[in-house]
Amino acid sequence: MGLHNPVRIGGVSLHGNLFLAPVAGYTDRVFRGLCVDHGADFTFTELISSEALFRNKAKTFPLLERAANETRYGIQLFGANPAVMATAVAALAPFCPSVIDINAGCPVPKVVKTGAGAALMKTPRLLGEIVAAVVKAVEGLSPVEGACPPIDEGPVPVTVKIRSGWDASSLNYLECAKIAREAGAAMVTLHARTRAQGYGGTADWEHIARLTAEMDIPVCGSGDLFAATDAERMLSETHCAAVMFARGALGNPFIFAETRCLLEKTPYTPPPPEHYVETALAHLRSTLAIVGEEAACRAMRAHFCHYLKGVPHAASLRDRVVRAKTLREYEDAVSTIRSL
Repeated sequence: MGLHNPVRIGGVSLHGNLFLAPVAGYTDRVFRGLCVDHGADFTFTELISSEALFRNKAKTFPLLERAANETRYGIQLFGANPAVMATAVAALAPFCPSVIDINAGCPVPKVVKTGAGAALMKTPRLLGEIVAAVVKAVEGLSPVEGACPPIDEGPVPVTVKIRSGWDASSLNYLECAKIAREAGAAMVTLHARTRAQGYGGTADWEHIARLTAEMDIPVCGSGDLFAATDAERMLSETHCAAVMFARGALGNPFIFAETRCLLEKTPYTPPPPEHYVETALAHLRSTLAIVGEEAACRAMRAHFCHYLKGVPHAASLRDRVVRAKTLREYEDAVSTIRSL
């Protein structure tokens, strides 16, 4: 058996095991669609506030919309109140998620201070209560008839993303994963860093290997996946069921096709540098069609800088795009670089 394999999450069968992680501010439907175009087997929305859904905040709902080519996708929720999390699930019915993921790994202070995200690693019992509440809520989730792709069998599965622990002195990922499993989780994703590490230091893949060995549900590995070879090594060394690209996919949706080719031992031709720029412009134009020029140009500044890594004359182009306010200004900046 090779390394690019199908994955079954509860009643959902996926053709492959290369996932796009939820990344706040980045994994909107346009970027997820690009990743699917380039070989991502499954994608997740950026993390969604259960409190915002509970309070029916209009700005939250566009974050839930799927890309046209996303036949299946996961919606990730964060929160610290089981009742609010369960109530938020009802708001997801029109969006037809294939999976609902619970965030217990975000290290960002504004999330952690509410008791959500990685703070749940400090309260495993509460994490279990949240999982159980969401699992119960999805049993009553009624998809919009004719609009939602059917789940293979059973209700929408609930999954959980965790970290190794709060800090090096409290590595409780095994405890938290087992509690989540007992509460009904159908998959656990482990970002093998502690909350104290944030995104620094090195992910300890041995934690992923140990968790995989002890769980009877799929384990997805996350942390330090910046190249196709990283994914190959994680799958080989840890035997996890799937890998989840986060920062490694930003500005590089092509990483999924490259990884698939590596795992399947088929030839791969890397795109030339100019293709990254053209993809960034296509990304901008698609975003503009959804949110308008001003919002799209503002949102694309960070995305564009990621696309420019490794592109000749990137520094001068980056200086221009971070100030660009219109599509024309982006296009003019790119045209200048093309002429060099």
